[in-house]
Amino acid sequence: MRAFFAVLILGLAAIVTPSPARAQDPLDTTRSMIEAQIKAFLQDDSEKAYSYAAPGIKAAYPDKNLFFAMVKKSYEPVYHPGNYAFGRSRSIDNGAMIYHEVLISGRDGKDWTAIYQVIRQPDGGYKIGGVQILPDTESKGI
Repeated sequence: MRAFFAVLILGLAAIVTPSPARAQDPLDTTRSMIEAQIKAFLQDDSEKAYSYAAPGIKAAYPDKNLFFAMVKKSYEPVYHPGNYAFGRSRSIDNGAMIYHEVLISGRDGKDWTAIYQVIRQPDGGYKIGGVQILPDTESKGI
């Protein structure tokens, strides 16, 4: 009988004891980061938006205001999307590089596809290394 209670207590302890924290899925992590940057653009928060840029982007645009001006001029659908949704994602080399497709309806009514390239940094975190936007010329209907 004592053995039964010992097993029962150990079993309950295993259920109640929290499991070690699991590393968050890189696809979820990077998707959340892209969404945070889009929200920063929508709030005209240049400092926060710039914080998600990879070192290569920061080397090309060493000032948050230059970066923000470039995004406003060349990436209007990303800068102020009407609506957006995440499409496909792809992880390369065990998460060293991740691509996310973001489907955007611009405020002007045009549809776009933004392909985000996200790069794992030496500290294990991720930064946005680039975005390619393509006009969506074929309506898929609703």
